[in-house]
Amino acid sequence: MNIILFGPPGAGKGTQASLIQAEYSIPHLSTGNIFRAAIKNETPLGIKVKGILDAGELVPDKTVVDIIAEELKDPKYDKGCIFDGFPRTVVQAQEFDAILATKGQKVDAFVVLVVSEDELIRRILSRGEGRSDDTVEMAKNRLKVYHNETEPVQNYYTTMGLAQEIDGIGSVEEIFDRIKDALSN
Repeated sequence: MNIILFGPPGAGKGTQASLIQAEYSIPHLSTGNIFRAAIKNETPLGIKVKGILDAGELVPDKTVVDIIAEELKDPKYDKGCIFDGFPRTVVQAQEFDAILATKGQKVDAFVVLVVSEDELIRRILSRGEGRSDDTVEMAKNRLKVYHNETEPVQNYYTTMGLAQEIDGIGSVEEIFDRIKDALSN
C-alpha cells in the first residue's frame, strides 16, 4: 500500500507517518529526513539543499524526483511506503505516478491533514528542531510557498478520487484514529 501523507509544514505528517509505519508495517520515506541527513553530513546534496531550504523555497522537482526514484530501488519498498513531504508539486506527482507504474504500483491513499494556519505556525515554532527557518517570518513564507506550489497536488489526487481530508487538530491518538478510519474505507 502506497500512502501519501499530505499537508502544510507543521501539520503532523512525520508524527503520523511513524504511527502508520508501526501499525501497518510499511516503511516511511520522508524527503525532509533525507535532506536533513544530507545537510548534517555536509554531502554535496546537503550543501545544495541547505541554501534552498534556508530561503524557505522548495527543492527543484528534478532533484527530488531523482532522489525518490533512487530510494525506491531498495527492495524494502516493494510492498509500498508512506510518503511524507513528497510529492510537493504537480510535476513531482506526475513523475511519481510514472515511477510507481514501472513497478506495477500506484498511490492507494492520499491523506490530507487539515490544520489552521495559526496552529501550524505555533507548531512550527514549538517543535524545537532547531531549523534555521523556524521563525515566524520563515514559517509564514513556507506556508505561502505551500499554498502556491504544493496545495495544487491535492487537486491532482482529488480528481483521481484519492484525497481524504482528516482533521489534524486534537491529540496525536485522535488524529491517528481518524487516519486509520480513512485508510479502512
